[in-house]
Amino acid sequence: MLVRNRLRGMQSGAVLYVLATDPSTARDFANLCRFMGHEMVAQCERDGQFSYWIKRA
Repeated sequence: MLVRNRLRGMQSGAVLYVLATDPSTARDFANLCRFMGHEMVAQCERDGQFSYWIKRA
């Protein structure tokens, strides 16, 4: 919900960086991008932290 709201306030083409610790965010953010038309530019996991770069549609 927080990520969705943050993306709403951004310009088209802007990239949001998200750092999370919950493994389920991989599924959640993939679904968010698919349903809302955003692009998952990159994602990675390191030491139990999950990083995502989401480009606003």
